Amino acid sequence: MNYNMNYNYFMEKALDLAREALSAGEFPVGCVMVYQDKILVTGSRTGTTGKSINEIDHAEIIALRKLAGLKKNITPKEITLFCTMEPCLMCYSALVLCGIGKIVYAYEDVMSGCTRCDLTKSAPLFRNNLIPVIPNILRDSSLELFKNYFSKSDNTYWKGSLLASYTLIQ
Repeated sequence: MNYNMNYNYFMEKALDLAREALSAGEFPVGCVMVYQDKILVTGSRTGTTGKSINEIDHAEIIALRKLAGLKKNITPKEITLFCTMEPCLMCYSALVLCGIGKIVYAYEDVMSGCTRCDLTKSAPLFRNNLIPVIPNILRDSSLELFKNYFSKSDNTYWKGSLLASYTLIQ
């Protein structure tokens, strides 16, 4: 199977999760972790609506928790994360610590995305474990979800932020 076709297929699966999150009023981030051309675990953003607003329940962290619970012999370096938004510093750090092999994302996070950070000057753990990153896979589809989210007045998470402004002017 062609890698570009795989990238689109698996990103579409992440976008489906983001659509479900958006339908529930949550920030539209979804991700899938793929191992040996199969989806191993998934995650979608929670904690951006209602009384449980928090900065911990990111899609990637939820997927990593599920991954940690699997009782399978898996080589983390062979896992590719497909995410509808570029991982933040917390998520990127957790992905490095878990030894994930590759990150593929749809939409850049101009406010807190970390995959473009210069980690060559960071501590050895991060400097020596840089993860290959493929950006902009189905970017326009992800952008539309974020535009939809930020254009609804009842969605207050990151309302008025740099990310919201950047998204809405595109």
